[in-house]
Amino acid sequence: MDTMLNVALPKGRLGEKVYAMFENAGFPCPSIKEVNRKLIFENEECGVRYFWVKPSDVAIYVERGAADIGVAGKDILLEYEPDIYELLDLDTGKCRMAVAAKKGFHDDISRVLRVATKFSNIARNFYLSKGRDIDIIHLNGSIEIAPILGLSDVIVDIVETGTTLKENNLEVIETIVPISARFISNKSSYKFKSEAIDRLVESLEKQLGE
Repeated sequence: MDTMLNVALPKGRLGEKVYAMFENAGFPCPSIKEVNRKLIFENEECGVRYFWVKPSDVAIYVERGAADIGVAGKDILLEYEPDIYELLDLDTGKCRMAVAAKKGFHDDISRVLRVATKFSNIARNFYLSKGRDIDIIHLNGSIEIAPILGLSDVIVDIVETGTTLKENNLEVIETIVPISARFISNKSSYKFKSEAIDRLVESLEKQLGE
């Protein structure tokens, strides 16, 4: 069995921030800081192997066992519902999943609500809990223009500052759930590599409390 701890990190600022926390926890890998196009980095001495993946793919690598642990946004976990353990809220990468619409929007409940989103599962579950009939329009980008062009009544999307919404004359009408980065583990890996994973969780918790 592979004794290395395989870690899937999301590419970008969040991944770099999280790597710094892992480094402080005693899992350094100096080669990750070199400027190159490599995607996999190992430190055999510390028994750790990191790899950069697209943020939305981290949970897939972890669920299927290509990675033992990883860091994924709560939005991804809610949308894809992977069969993994969520071990810790890293209290970073904070934003929220929200419903937004054109300013002055009024929901006419006598008709089906058209919802544009790339988070179809989250939108479906949210409106199901409210007993509201919806028509989901799945889009992959530039969701904000859907209500402006009359394609949808509302959108369900991640909101950080709300600037893009304001610039497009939209506003948040409801917050669905707060989002942040979560430390996740493959279920089988947690059984066999629990000592290293627990040590990491403990150190991360300490760092969060400082």
